[in-house]
Amino acid sequence: MGKLNVKNGTPVGGTHLCQSCSWGQFIVGYRESDMLAICTNTSPNMVLPFTVYECTSYADKHKPDWSQMEKLAIDIQPVRVSAKTRGFSVPAASGPTNEAVEEEGEEEAALA
Repeated sequence: MGKLNVKNGTPVGGTHLCQSCSWGQFIVGYRESDMLAICTNTSPNMVLPFTVYECTSYADKHKPDWSQMEKLAIDIQPVRVSAKTRGFSVPAASGPTNEAVEEEGEEEAALA
């Protein structure tokens, strides 16, 4: 017979959610049944007699917190080449200007 999947049913097996939480404290013995889970986020600290599936104050200890991310961040200052440079404008030095074309026309007229 096939395995029946029940939506929002009781999960089978799995690890403690508190093992990857920064608030969880575990004491493990030699046997699999010798494990004591303590939540240090509550006051007073609470012993958990069951495997935790979901927690509202879960904090993943493998991800950095805000202060650690600020220490790792690199400050990048924007650099502007010119105050006139905006968008996709073509620099003035790349092609002939209108004044240069007019001067060439005047020189040709003077020679003729």
